[in-house]
Amino acid sequence: MAFVITSPCIDEKAADCVSVCPVDCIKDGGDQYFIDPDVCIDCGACEAACPVSAIYYIDDVPDSEKQFIQKARDFFASRK
Repeated sequence: MAFVITSPCIDEKAADCVSVCPVDCIKDGGDQYFIDPDVCIDCGACEAACPVSAIYYIDDVPDSEKQFIQKARDFFASRK
């Protein structure tokens, strides 16, 4: 997993990240978007486009937002 979408996305869902993703790896998870790590090419376009600064490279996710790493894993695991 390269990039993770965190709490500022919840209920905001501006979708700027979705429109700039060159590989269509950002999926709607209901209350927020999630980045599919199996499709993501680590380009960082989503991080730069996010108007609420919700997207972080996995190594840079703040401690207070770390639960969103597992939330993303669970989301994609449930889709397989």
